[in-house]
Amino acid sequence: FFFSNTDIFLKKYVQAKKVNYEAIKKDPKTLEDLVKQIATFSLSNDPKVNKAFFINAYNIVMINAIVEKYPIKSPMDITGVFDKTKYTVAGTKLTLNDIENKMIREKYKDARIHFVLVCGANGCPPITNFAYTPENLEHQLEQQTKLAINNPDFIKVNVKSKKVEISQIFEWYKEDFISTKSSYIDFLNKYKSEPIPANFKVAFYTYDWSLNKH
Repeated sequence: FFFSNTDIFLKKYVQAKKVNYEAIKKDPKTLEDLVKQIATFSLSNDPKVNKAFFINAYNIVMINAIVEKYPIKSPMDITGVFDKTKYTVAGTKLTLNDIENKMIREKYKDARIHFVLVCGANGCPPITNFAYTPENLEHQLEQQTKLAINNPDFIKVNVKSKKVEISQIFEWYKEDFISTKSSYIDFLNKYKSEPIPANFKVAFYTYDWSLNKH
């Protein structure tokens, strides 16, 4: 139920990779129902079900937090939205940071989740107009990671200056992307259709916290 309802909701309110917060605010019933489903969801013995659930839950809870305070210019206008406010998720009180760090990053150790969790800002990889589902999750994670890493606005490669500018997401979650044996460029090249030369300098551009509104 939850996955198909999320899918219907996103198809209705996400256009051109932006969220129509105004339309949701005018008619919040579908969102309110989803928030209730998130609160009472029963976790499964299947890790794929739980992983897909927490990804969707993060994105829907984020949309709900924005709709409650809308109109705003940025999710950062909502005090404590990521680290103070607790939301009921599968029967447990969690902040958005808890969902991301404890329920997803710690459990699944999958760097690709950074390309599917959307924090309501234009700096995030864009929100999709479909839900993440247990049966398609692997394909969806691959797909969204490839799209983000091959998007020249997200990964800015400058051949002349031998430099690649990448999102601050890579800086904030550094340990998810690099290790003693691999670099940022190694990670990017797993998904890049045109590999970046290993000698290119890596820099981080400033995150865009403006609201991802339609």
